Amino acid sequence: MTTRLPPLNAVRAFAAAARHQSFTQAAAELFVTHGAISRQVKALEEFLGVALFERRVRQVSLTPEGQRFFAEVAPALEQIGAAARALMAEEESASARTVSINVRPSFAVRWVIPRLPDFVAQFPGIAPRVVTSTVSPDQASEPFDVAIRRGRSAGWPPSIAVQPFMQDEALVVGTPALFATAPVAEPRGLAAHVLLWSRSRPDDWDHWKRQVGAPRLRPAGQLQFDHLHFVLQAALDGLGFALAPASLVSHDLAAGRLVCPLPALRLPLTRHYYGLAPDATPEAQCFAQWLQAQMQPLA
Repeated sequence: MTTRLPPLNAVRAFAAAARHQSFTQAAAELFVTHGAISRQVKALEEFLGVALFERRVRQVSLTPEGQRFFAEVAPALEQIGAAARALMAEEESASARTVSINVRPSFAVRWVIPRLPDFVAQFPGIAPRVVTSTVSPDQASEPFDVAIRRGRSAGWPPSIAVQPFMQDEALVVGTPALFATAPVAEPRGLAAHVLLWSRSRPDDWDHWKRQVGAPRLRPAGQLQFDHLHFVLQAALDGLGFALAPASLVSHDLAAGRLVCPLPALRLPLTRHYYGLAPDATPEAQCFAQWLQAQMQPLA
């Protein structure tokens, strides 16, 4: 036969009153009224069939039966509380599984974020946290699990395990509407257009022109921006042609927002690498596994 338990709210009220030797202080602890504590204790006494408190004017004290009951009840309530806290901590820990990814802003906006839905779908229990930074990984202002940069000499801390990731090339890209106004079938066709470039990659156009045999090509105009992602936005807005890493424009090319009029004339770029922090977490290992799966031919 199952033993009938006393009302647990009444036990909780009793324990608070016993600890404080005061119904008033117990009421304050539990955010109820003095009368509520009194009624709960009375109900518990009726259930047990014994008096738990001696009641005097403005004072209560435990009876011998009350002392014995409190000695057993207090540890039991503490055990229940500890079990609840442990369970909540486990749940909090499970829901807080994250992987911190340190990348440059352009790569975050144009490569990582568009692909994150695929990572979340494959690893629904892991929350990616993208931290953008223009400084090298060894100068990062906050810890990270994974970093992605171009080149082995990108300022990797000695403790980071660096792995080759993705080979990249720069392509000439512009909007279909811009291309239609003055088609570009060969490099000299760019002389009729504005060329876009960034201060963060100031030499790409010169390197490309030398490689394709048009070092003296003079465009109709030039627009300079601080960062590459501004250049790409300007290209999408039809302000001119950009020389952009294929990794950063593959989605736009696939969607038809940008076109590449000279697909065979590509400028090789330094390879991307990714680095895992020492003692990489399982979440970081999952992200590295996902990165490896992303290594496919560029547009």
